Amino acid sequence: MCSPTIERFGATPANIQWTVVRGDYASFTVSFLENDEITEFDTVGWAFAATAYDPTTDVLDELDVSVDGAVVTVSAPAEITANWGTKYKAVVAELSFDLQAVVPDGVSTITWTPVIGTICVLGDVSPSTTRNTLGGVS
Repeated sequence: MCSPTIERFGATPANIQWTVVRGDYASFTVSFLENDEITEFDTVGWAFAATAYDPTTDVLDELDVSVDGAVVTVSAPAEITANWGTKYKAVVAELSFDLQAVVPDGVSTITWTPVIGTICVLGDVSPSTTRNTLGGVS
């Protein structure tokens, strides 16, 4: 449970483990680069969306996605992560997530999933009333 996985790039999505503390704001960043690993890939016109899925509750949570050129940041607000998992133990939940891109291709579009993975949710021990919207302690 919640063990790291091997990353594979190219046509196969990168498979990552994202560790989040329940009730905290969390984010990760993806950079789309050319084969030289320096030049940013042209992502103009691409639309991105990210979703988390909790198989124990059968709930889908839409994650926030922001784009700055070829850099995409996926974030989970504290209001969402507060609902991930129960009890006070080390790992309180394991969710699946993905990042999808809708890429224009002439007259049609292609849906591509460049990132998939697991969200390993660690338990918090502070009452939620002490947290502010940035996930810190008030």
